[in-house]
Amino acid sequence: MDNFARMMQLAEEVFAVHDDPTQLQVDAEVLARLRRLHPAAVREEADAEGPVAWTPLIPTTTELMEAFLSATLTEQELFERTPMDVVYEAVYLCSAMVLEEHRRGGLAKRTTLDGLDKTRKDHRITTLFCWPFTAGGDALAVALARAARLPLRIRER
Repeated sequence: MDNFARMMQLAEEVFAVHDDPTQLQVDAEVLARLRRLHPAAVREEADAEGPVAWTPLIPTTTELMEAFLSATLTEQELFERTPMDVVYEAVYLCSAMVLEEHRRGGLAKRTTLDGLDKTRKDHRITTLFCWPFTAGGDALAVALARAARLPLRIRER
């Protein structure tokens, strides 16, 4: 199985997105729209066999962030309602997927911080927020917020 197929399988195993239409259904169209929100919204690390890490971000408004955190909006709705060509104040740490043999080397943190730094050059980001599904996701979000020196808001599972 090639790396792309393994990454898609990993996403399904961790997030079970096909069983939950409220979660962001990542496909080629979603990736393209994320890149239109900001070119750095999708970070990828690859080797000769294809992608080994994906760290998508959703830059958005404070209003939409608050609606998501209060469970008024689903993840899919957050994505769909985030407007193009506005000033974003918040970044949703959507996910960090790394193939098992590439874990524990700081790849998720490095690629996410790279995307966040590039986004912050164009937008006055004041808050990070997330909805972690794993203990590793919790820890990564805290480490990212600390490294970026931004407050972190967490939606309860």
